[in-house]
Amino acid sequence: MRRALVALLVAVIAVVLPGAAEAREPLWALLKGGAQVVLIRHAITTPGVGDPAGFQLEDCATQRNLTEAGRVDARRLGEAFRARGVPVGRVLSSPWCRCLETARLAFGKAESSTPLSNLYGRPDASVPQVRQLEALIGAWRPEGEGGNLVLVSHGSTILALTGVSLAPAEMVVVTPRPGEKFTVAGRLSVP
Repeated sequence: MRRALVALLVAVIAVVLPGAAEAREPLWALLKGGAQVVLIRHAITTPGVGDPAGFQLEDCATQRNLTEAGRVDARRLGEAFRARGVPVGRVLSSPWCRCLETARLAFGKAESSTPLSNLYGRPDASVPQVRQLEALIGAWRPEGEGGNLVLVSHGSTILALTGVSLAPAEMVVVTPRPGEKFTVAGRLSVP
């Protein structure tokens, strides 16, 4: 009985720890098959929480932005997708500069999408944004090669949608389900 409990505990830890290689490979294989949705929290930014008072979406100089380490992490994200042959269909990003830069460095492209906006300090926007994101995920049907939908956003937004709290440049993979919102397949980080 004790051995079975220990074995179960080891198996659970291997799946829960984002750094466990054994836990990552099935998710990469799922992504390689396409038709998934990948929510990515923007990469590392300058220290702080939220944005400075008076920031403007049109002016990156007024926002918290990626650090050089964040830029390196964003590039590593894209390299991991390419190295594993993961097809990327559409790439949508929060209009905040740190998200757009993460997406463009990783995937070379990004379309700004208001439903991916930061929810930090905006609790009144949570319910409508989550509904918009659920509809976006539920409607995802890849064209052509069966790519994945990549959504780059903020920790607060991804948490409100999935219940998963991500570190910078970490991902949560969700599978769209007909007649349902989606199921969480798991989380990934690039080593």
